[in-house]
Amino acid sequence: MRVIGIIPARMASSRFPGKPLAPILGVPMIGHVFFRGKMSRRLDEVYVATCDEEIAAYVRSIGGQSVLTAKTHERASDRTAEAVSIVEGITGSRADIVVMIQGDEPMIVPSMIDEAVAPMVEDDAILVVNLMSRLHSRQEQEDVNEVKVVVDQRQFALYFSREPIPSWKKGAKDLPMYKQVCVIPFRREFLTRFQALPPTPLEIVESIDMLRVLEHGEQVKMVETKEITYSVDTEADLKKVETLMERDPLLPQYHGRAVRSGCVSGVNGS
Repeated sequence: MRVIGIIPARMASSRFPGKPLAPILGVPMIGHVFFRGKMSRRLDEVYVATCDEEIAAYVRSIGGQSVLTAKTHERASDRTAEAVSIVEGITGSRADIVVMIQGDEPMIVPSMIDEAVAPMVEDDAILVVNLMSRLHSRQEQEDVNEVKVVVDQRQFALYFSREPIPSWKKGAKDLPMYKQVCVIPFRREFLTRFQALPPTPLEIVESIDMLRVLEHGEQVKMVETKEITYSVDTEADLKKVETLMERDPLLPQYHGRAVRSGCVSGVNGS
């Protein structure tokens, strides 16, 4: 079974322009995601999919592989699907599973990728998986940048929202509350089918890719991870994550290579 990782990233983030190259402890954020994704033994290869030459140049400078995609993609999953087609055309090898790893998840650890892929290895009927982790406060639940998810008894997603779900007023504090963690494996054939599906009303309103899956009658398997990670949606998030990563045990395994590449200063314009 061939499993590849695709990291979609673009400079034109509406909430935080230039986010992929924003430095965290001297390394552009996309560099953290790439190096940490490469540590997964489950992935045969990792590629960064972008429409920006600045990002592609940085990835090449650290020995990574980048794929230039169209600038018109609004959804990370659509960019990922295009990138897979390009990669397969270049390599001549077809992927069985494609793991989309969002470029704003610099705290990802390799075991999270293993956790996300495991249900697909065990059950051929599962088409797409999302990781989720616990929300620990009402403030997190009300943060519109955190995608919340509620699940059924078999851990399939019922709904995703940027609004607080389940209802705090009705007792949510006594229930496990979850956020989506954007490590998302697709079966290759389903990713192709997903990309061909028309965008759906709830997907557009909530700005959440996975709602397209639900609105077209398919299932999203959710897997809870115990790892504590935070995505970066704002400059405040960046500062928080940088503080949390100061003693990160994975950082020494790749930080030196990023610094020695001589490209960290170049990316930051110094």
